Amino acid sequence: MNSVKGLLAASVISIQNSCFIYPACQNCLSRVILDSRRFNCLKCGCTGEAKDASYRYRLSLKIADISDLFDITVFGSCLDPFFGITAQNLQRYLQDFNQLSGETNAEASTGALVQAVETCFIGKRFIFGL
Repeated sequence: MNSVKGLLAASVISIQNSCFIYPACQNCLSRVILDSRRFNCLKCGCTGEAKDASYRYRLSLKIADISDLFDITVFGSCLDPFFGITAQNLQRYLQDFNQLSGETNAEASTGALVQAVETCFIGKRFIFGL
């Protein structure tokens, strides 16, 4: 976000997605296509090894102020303080957890993360820069 055009004090009503981390292009921050060995950005053409992919937060919320409902998406490192860790490190921890636990379905750890995020955000009031 380059400049704040306005501030909105609102409460979080719901979390709109369950995938809070995405593999991002290091150049343009767009979502990259990731396979087991490589990543590719369709927007700017950046490519690399999958193990070198970077990750960003993307949290889609339904919020309400005193008169309206809004759907917003919060991106990037501004969410680091809420998660207590960068998106890159959280992704690494989730992968390590799944490997150590022998979990082949990432849904198990994702479910616990969704529940934690809902507990931390839903019903809370924040000031959003628009």
